[in-house]
Amino acid sequence: MSDKEILDAIEDNREQMYHWRFSHVTGELKNTNEIRNNRRALARLKTVLNQRRLAASSVAGEGK
Repeated sequence: MSDKEILDAIEDNREQMYHWRFSHVTGELKNTNEIRNNRRALARLKTVLNQRRLAASSVAGEGK
């Protein structure tokens, strides 16, 4: 998965989270586990993206 794909997935998850939170407050959401699962998936995506950025900066820093 490229960085752009990860950023797109993060944006999609944030949008989905917004809709699920709204549905939860209005009582329309039946499976509240989806909120937790989506939050964890979002954290995983952010972790992978951060690890890649740190790895890229450490490789760039080694060349000095």
